[in-house]
Amino acid sequence: AYLVRLTMTTRRWQRDSKAWAPTHVQSLDIRPESLPDDIGVAARQFWDRGEERACLSLLYRGLLSRLVHVFEVGIRDSSTEGDCLRLAAAALHADRIAYVAQLIRVWQQSVYGGQMPAAEVVHELCADFAPTLDRVPQADRVASGATASAAACRH
Repeated sequence: AYLVRLTMTTRRWQRDSKAWAPTHVQSLDIRPESLPDDIGVAARQFWDRGEERACLSLLYRGLLSRLVHVFEVGIRDSSTEGDCLRLAAAALHADRIAYVAQLIRVWQQSVYGGQMPAAEVVHELCADFAPTLDRVPQADRVASGATASAAACRH
């Protein structure tokens, strides 16, 4: 009976822990169903058609969505880019953080600074999106699970 109750409580906690996840960050829709299956490929297609802003927006929205829904980073609907980077840095390994920091920097420079990145930089961000953000290795899962638990306790 103890094991059954423990299993049921754990399953309920896992299901309820997703309730904190926002659907939007600022005005950006980060629901997984609002994004293409292969974000990197879709973003590259936007870039190649000359739709630079759409490309960068998709990459940034995809980043936020993966941080929230895959890595369970405690990003809120009012989180800034700096907040997102700080929260991601506490939950991810260094190789992933480097990608996150670069994408956020490119996003900020284009949106706030009006500076479009070089095509090579964007091509690399697009190509590295899926390998960096689509799956959570077990080591990351432990770290992000701890972050989600802490976020759930705070809110």
